[in-house]
Amino acid sequence: MGLLRIMMPPKLQLLAVVAFAVAMLFLENQIQKLEESRSKLERAIARHEVREIEQRHTMDGPRQEAALDEEEDMVIIYNRVPKTASTSFTNIAYDLCAKNKYHVLHINTTKNNPVMSLQDQVRFVKNITSWKEMKPGFYHGHVSYLDFAKFGVKKKPIYINVIRDPIERLVSYYYFLRFGDDYRPGLRRRKQGDKKTFDECVAEGGSDCAPEKLWLQIPFFCGHSSECWNVGSRWAMDQAKYNLINEYFLVGVTEELEDFIMLLEAALPRFFRGATELYRTGKKSHLRKTTEKKLPTKQTIAKLQQSDIWKMENEFYEFALEQFQFIRAHAVREKDGDLYILAQNFFYEKIYPKSN
Repeated sequence: MGLLRIMMPPKLQLLAVVAFAVAMLFLENQIQKLEESRSKLERAIARHEVREIEQRHTMDGPRQEAALDEEEDMVIIYNRVPKTASTSFTNIAYDLCAKNKYHVLHINTTKNNPVMSLQDQVRFVKNITSWKEMKPGFYHGHVSYLDFAKFGVKKKPIYINVIRDPIERLVSYYYFLRFGDDYRPGLRRRKQGDKKTFDECVAEGGSDCAPEKLWLQIPFFCGHSSECWNVGSRWAMDQAKYNLINEYFLVGVTEELEDFIMLLEAALPRFFRGATELYRTGKKSHLRKTTEKKLPTKQTIAKLQQSDIWKMENEFYEFALEQFQFIRAHAVREKDGDLYILAQNFFYEKIYPKSN
């Protein structure tokens, strides 16, 4: 082959190189088309599965109009923040749904837009509240908090979530866009081919690592108001804190995910019975890891921490962490290095009037 290359005229060598480059571009384009076709097929299969479930319920006979049992009427929404171990957690929900008899549905928005149009908000609220065939249901997706009370709903769903140290989350997302993860290693990512490290990006003032990119967990908890998405808004942070305390059943942190799962299993066994053991021993819960990730230097971290945006996102993270640890302290005890859930520690007495 080397001798052949030497004997080829320069023009033929150039033509061979050009032809090879064109062939590679064509092959890459075909791979991209195959990936898009696969995604469309996955969505079609999901729609078919939903129709099958509805048909089975119809064949089983007319549903009773009486109200569903409280637990059977339960709906949980996990409006997952990107790169907070959300896939690890949702894998557990998928693994348990058949055994614990509930449905899991992924909310897939166009271009992963976390803000729904007003008409989609109405449709979504109607689906969640009236789609009896999908109850009990566990919905998950990258969607910002939506206040169901605004739509006149009598019974609101249970919101849960997990958040992460803001710089660690941004670093993970930065490398995820370039190298993907071990969950779907063959998928071409948006920034694939960009070899620049996070440290280099920060040093050069790049847009993908700018402090503004830290502004994500606050708006996800704040919701669908325009002010929620104004970077650095103090009102948005206050609203996010209010929603976390008043509208969320439980918010965990990535760094203490096992404790979060343990608390959910103790409080909501209808969905999470067996979740702790599955997380500790199962393989799926540990699948997704961002590849090629390089930890930032102290200098890079210090530079980001000078930003007011980081200070606000970090304040919100520490607020959530303090709340989670407070809840855990009143529900869990440690013995011989292991955590265990407290038994019921309240009871009723002085019940009047006395029965004969």
